[in-house]
Amino acid sequence: MDKIFLDRISANVRETRDRMEEAARKSGRHGSDVTLVAVSKYVATGDEMIDALVAAGCVDLGEARPQLLREKAEYYTSYPIRWHLIGSLQRNKIRKIISKTNLIHSLDSVRLAEAINRIVQEEHDAGTIPQNVKPVHCLIEVAISGDAGKHGFAPQEISESLERLGGLENIVIDGFMCMSGLESDEYETRCEFAAVRQLAESFREHGTPPNIKPEILSMGMSNDFEIAIEEGATLVRIGSRLYQ
Repeated sequence: MDKIFLDRISANVRETRDRMEEAARKSGRHGSDVTLVAVSKYVATGDEMIDALVAAGCVDLGEARPQLLREKAEYYTSYPIRWHLIGSLQRNKIRKIISKTNLIHSLDSVRLAEAINRIVQEEHDAGTIPQNVKPVHCLIEVAISGDAGKHGFAPQEISESLERLGGLENIVIDGFMCMSGLESDEYETRCEFAAVRQLAESFREHGTPPNIKPEILSMGMSNDFEIAIEEGATLVRIGSRLYQ
């Protein structure tokens, strides 16, 4: 691998982590409280960028397409990578990724949750997935901005869905994921992230079914990750700024 290229990617990762640390400090936390998911969807399987990211200490990688997540997970088996599905998941793609992904960020409906639950049980009963795959870890996608075309639960829908989600023994819901609005300014972005944090706080205060543990807040990308961390994000999804 070209040393100049490797040094550049390492510098980008280091600068991003420094900025994460400063944003975390503003919210009374440490940078180590926030996980960096490096978005690898921009590069093909076998691209040196993934090698460079891993060499720079990025072991949480995010993919948007289930087929590519599976392909890369099978290719990089010797690397200690934790794969995150950060894009939409169609029900007919569930079987492709349930044994490959550590965290699904895009649980956007009860219907999808029920399909994951059923397929995990079927695969488990058939012995086609490892024992440690059950249960599957997911985040509820919250459509906090109201943008047309975005997937996810409307905030007011989540409470009424908890009973059905809580009855799914093959799924653990570890928290929430959201994206700021396409047209949101800094103030609106901050309000959107704060609203999701408050939603998680409310559920923790009032209690949830045993398989719902709203601890992770996946909020923030390259253009707004510092605001997200200041508002409580525990995980940020960074892509383009690592590739500069």
